[in-house]
Order: sequence, then C-alpha cells, then structure tokens
Amino acid sequence: MSAETDAVLVTLHETLASCSKLIEAGDYRHSDQSIAELADFLESISESLIAAESENGDSGNAAVEILTQIHEYVASPALNQEIVDALAFVLPMAAARFGCASTRSLELAGNVVDIFVERCNPRDMFSVLCEAISSPSDLFVIPGYFIPLLSGLRKVLVLIRTRHYKQVKVAVPVILNVLKEMSSKSYDEDTDWEKLFHNATGVAYSIRAICVKLEGEDKKKLHALLGLYVLQIMALVSVVMASTRCLPVVLELSDLLQQCELSYIGLLTGCEVDMISELVLGDDSEDGIDCFSQVRLGAAVAVIWGYKATEVAIAAKADLTTVIVELQGNCTRRWEALAMLKHIFSDTNLSFELKEHGIKFLLCIMDGITSHSYTDHVDYSVYFATLYTGLQAIEMVIMYASDSILRKNAFSAFKKVLADIPASVRFDVLSALIKNSDSSSMVAILLGCFKEEMLREKNERNSSKDAVLNSEVSQSTPFWNPCVLELLEEFLRPPEDGPPYLPEYSDAVLSALNLYRFILITESTDNSNRTGILSEEKLHEVYKECLVPLHTLVEAEIENAKNDEEESGITCALNPVEFVLDRCIELVQHKLKPL
Repeated sequence: MSAETDAVLVTLHETLASCSKLIEAGDYRHSDQSIAELADFLESISESLIAAESENGDSGNAAVEILTQIHEYVASPALNQEIVDALAFVLPMAAARFGCASTRSLELAGNVVDIFVERCNPRDMFSVLCEAISSPSDLFVIPGYFIPLLSGLRKVLVLIRTRHYKQVKVAVPVILNVLKEMSSKSYDEDTDWEKLFHNATGVAYSIRAICVKLEGEDKKKLHALLGLYVLQIMALVSVVMASTRCLPVVLELSDLLQQCELSYIGLLTGCEVDMISELVLGDDSEDGIDCFSQVRLGAAVAVIWGYKATEVAIAAKADLTTVIVELQGNCTRRWEALAMLKHIFSDTNLSFELKEHGIKFLLCIMDGITSHSYTDHVDYSVYFATLYTGLQAIEMVIMYASDSILRKNAFSAFKKVLADIPASVRFDVLSALIKNSDSSSMVAILLGCFKEEMLREKNERNSSKDAVLNSEVSQSTPFWNPCVLELLEEFLRPPEDGPPYLPEYSDAVLSALNLYRFILITESTDNSNRTGILSEEKLHEVYKECLVPLHTLVEAEIENAKNDEEESGITCALNPVEFVLDRCIELVQHKLKPL
C-alpha cells in the first residue's frame, strides 16, 4: 500500500468517525456539513483514481483498500442505525464510483451497496439508488458504475410492500434512460456490458416477482410495464453487444416475455405491443414515455433472435413454424409484420448479422405464400403507409449492406413484398418510393421494377384470346396510365434555376429514358395509347421540355469532361445516356409532324 493511499485511508477513517459523532450528538447542522465534506472528498479521490487508471496500475488496489474500509465500517453491528441512514445518502454512490477501478473493486462496491439495502428502509434506499443511477458525472457513465447500483435496486424493489406500480413506474425510466444514453457510445469491448444487462434483467425478474403478489388492475398494468421494459432492453442489448456475448441475456429476456404472456405472433404483428403500450402510456401527460422509444425494435428483434437461435425460441415457448404459417395465410398480418421488421432493417446501429436473419425470415414468409387473393370490398389503400415505409427500410439494406449476398436477398425480399401488394396500391407505393429516393442507383432499380410491372401487365393482356376478357384485363392494369409519364418527366426534365443533376443522377436518367422508350415502342406496336404517350400534345411537350434540353445538357457535360483528363469517368457515365436519349428523340421525331 502506497503512502498516498495510506493517507487517504486515514482521512477517510477520521471523516467517517467525525460524521458519526456529530450524528450521535444530535448536531444535525454540523453533521450535514460533515457528510457533504465526506461526499466531496470521496468524489475527488474516485475521479483521480479512474482518470489515472490507464497509467497507474495501483489505482485498482487503492480502490479496493478504500472500499474495504467503507464496508468494514458500515457493516459493524455497533454502528447506530441513524448513522447508517445518514451515510446511505453518500456511500452507495461513492462505492459505485470506486467500483469502476477493477474487477475486485466492483465486487466490493456491490457488497457495500448490499449492506445499505439490508440495513436501511427500502423506500429510502429506493430513492437513493434511483438518484445515484440517474445522476452520474460524465467520467462515470460506464457500465461498471451502474452494476452495483442496479444490483441493489433489484433487491430493494421486492422489499417494498405497497404502491408497487408507482415505484416501478419511477424506476424503469431511470434505468432505461441510462442504458439508452450509454448505448449511443461505443463500449463493445467493455466486458462489464454483459454484467450490466444481466443486472438490468435482474430488475425485470424483481418486477415479475412483485406481479405474482398483486391482483386486479395493478397487476395488469405492472405486467404491461414489465413487458415494455423487457422489449426496450431487448432492443438495447441487441444494438450494443456482439451476438455471441448477448445471447445469455437474450435468453433471460425471452423467458420473461413468455412470463408476460407475450407471443411471437403478437409481437411481430404489433398488436400485443399496442395493447401493453396503451395500458402503460394511455395518458400522454405522463412522464417517461421516451424511454420506450425502441420497444417495436425490441419486439421485432425478439422474434428474429428466436429464428436465429433455437434455444431462444424455446425460452420464449414459441412455435415459429405456426407463426410463419399464419403469416403466409393472411396478407394483412404479413403487412403488419413488415411494419415491425422495418425497425430492424432501418436501424443504423443494429448489426447487419441481425438484419440478414430478418431478411431471411421475411423471405421464408414470402416464399411460402400460395396465392395473392384479395377481398373486393376491402380498401387496401389504408395500408399504403405501412407498405411504403416497410419497403423503404428494405431499401436501406439493399443500399448499405457490404455483403453482396445480403443485398441480393434483400432485393429479392423487396420484389416479393411488392408482388404481395394489390395492384391498385402497388402503383402508388412504387411511385412514392421513386419520387422520394435520394439515390440515383436506387431510383434506377425502382424504375426497373416499374418496367417489370408494365411488362407483366402487357403479357397478361396479350395472353388472353377472349376479346371480352381482354377488355376486362386492360381495365385492371394500373401501371399503364398517364401518371407514369408524369413520373418519368421528373427525371427527364432538366431542373430550372437549380444545380445540374448530371452526372450524379445519370443512373436514374438512363433508367427513365429506357422506360420511356419501352412505353413508346409498346404503345406504337400495340396501336394503343393507355398512357397518353402517343398524343401529339404530349409528344411535343416531352420533346421540347424534356428531351431536347436534356440532350443539350448531356452534350455540354460530355464536352466539359473531354477538356479535363480527371473527369474521364463522367464521359463513361453519360455516353449510355446520350445513346438512349438519341434513340428516344428519333422515335419522337418519327411520330411527330415535321417541326
């Protein structure tokens, strides 16, 4: 033990003795001042130890010595209860700080907190621990600080005898807000994360133990609150920890989900999430709502964990085969599942490993659909937002996944979901995706999907030999309508008074030109004009306002690139655009009267 540590221990002993004497003498004014000095002294020492931890190997040893003395002092049976109660406002938080220094000090910090849990009034300790958890200094926003405090809180909760729901409703946001704040930082290599989440899950088991003792409305609401708490932690642990390390915690959380009577089908369609959310958060004026912001991600990822690891599904007592079959047989439930899975696909912090399993699960559902039958009297347009945002989320996997197989599977899932949408809604969904995409490459892909839809409808018309039936089919082809030209013109019409969009948008422009050419040739060959593309007015408009100005812009960009050796890539990108553009101009000129 160094001389410096020895001096700290002497000062600590003297300060503790001084506090005790003043409290025993009833000198509360001076005892409060003495306790404040004790708090400042311990805070200063703990900060210096943690700050020097990477440079000074003795920091952990010093923390152990300090915690050992604190533990021996407060564990003494001779210590007056009034003194213990007064020190409880300072020492649990101080112990948590020193616990960050080493594995041994973390263990001792837990022992110190446990002493106060055993000797103090549970309600008082509940307030002390919640305050300590919610107000660490910046230096101690790390897993090691919260582990002993959460361990103490889960023990205190079961000791409280009344007003259980209110107490838990206070504790849950405190815990979740801290976990959420830390999850935004990168601590994946910190081995204390698993201990932290185990203790957070331990709080859930304490809440579960309280639920067993309750009856009526309080039990129902506390059960719902527990469900939300578990789902939020499921989301956080999936984001923060590597899959192999978080599996034990996921198993515990999955066990709690089945104890909360939450099923995979209810989680995946969102109906049970809505139900428990309404019970807990029905009053918008209540505080703490933000702490549950990721419960839908937690619900979706809980099911994907069960799909990824058999032991997780067993812990949740879930039959995934039954879930998949039910989704395959009901289109609206499939779309509800997509609305939940989108939280996995769109979360930028979640690992692509879990996204990959999410895509595989979605493909498993879609590949088993035997027919796409819809009810005539149902207005499927009410699902527009669900389908649109779901497909947008899949787009993110297509664009940002580094693994080519995952991108390919995501695109396959995208097309299968698109095919699952009624034709009357599919046009609007695909059009909205195209209009609102910021990626030229993604627009090109989506316009390719658009062309496939038009080709499919064309083949359906041509396959019918019955004139009456052919007439009926032609009326049910929503992709062959004037709106498609309005969509294409957004990419073919050069911007007015804006920055040039070439060559950045060359992929989108090329795809739009190819689709325009396809429509023009098809309508001419079929001697039809469903899109209005062959009307003289529309031909003139597209020629003068889109094709000619676009040709001028393309030529100017290519000419500028020729004069700059570093811009040779622009020429390569724009040459295909120029080629297809010339073919479109020739076709339109052929259809028009001499200009």
